[in-house]
Amino acid sequence: MEDVNVIYKTDIGISFNWKRCNAKHLKTINIIINDIALHLTKEELLHFANTINKTVKKENACLHCNEPCKVILLETPIPQLTLVKKYNDMLTLKHLIDGTIFQLGLNNLLKTIL
Repeated sequence: MEDVNVIYKTDIGISFNWKRCNAKHLKTINIIINDIALHLTKEELLHFANTINKTVKKENACLHCNEPCKVILLETPIPQLTLVKKYNDMLTLKHLIDGTIFQLGLNNLLKTIL
C-alpha cells in the first residue's frame, strides 16, 4: 500500500491514486469495489455518482415492499460495463463514491489554502 495515496475506504472498497505512474494515469482515480477495479477521471466519477443517485431514488420503493430485494442494473461511465447490485449494496457503493468525491474536494481546498 506504500505505492498508493488512499483517498477513501469503506467495507466494500477503496479509492486511491498511484504515487508513481505514467502521465496517462496521473489524474485517474482508481476505485476497487469487491473484485472490480475502475479507473475513472474526475468527470467520469461525478457522472457515476449522478447515475448512482438517480438509481437510488428510482429504486427507493424497494424498501417499502415485502419481497426480497431485487437486483439492480447500474450503468457505469464505461459503456461496456454494467454492475449488478442489490439495493443495500448500492447504498454502500454510493457511500464510497460520495466519500471519494468529498475527500477529493477537501484535499483540493486544503491545497488552495496552504
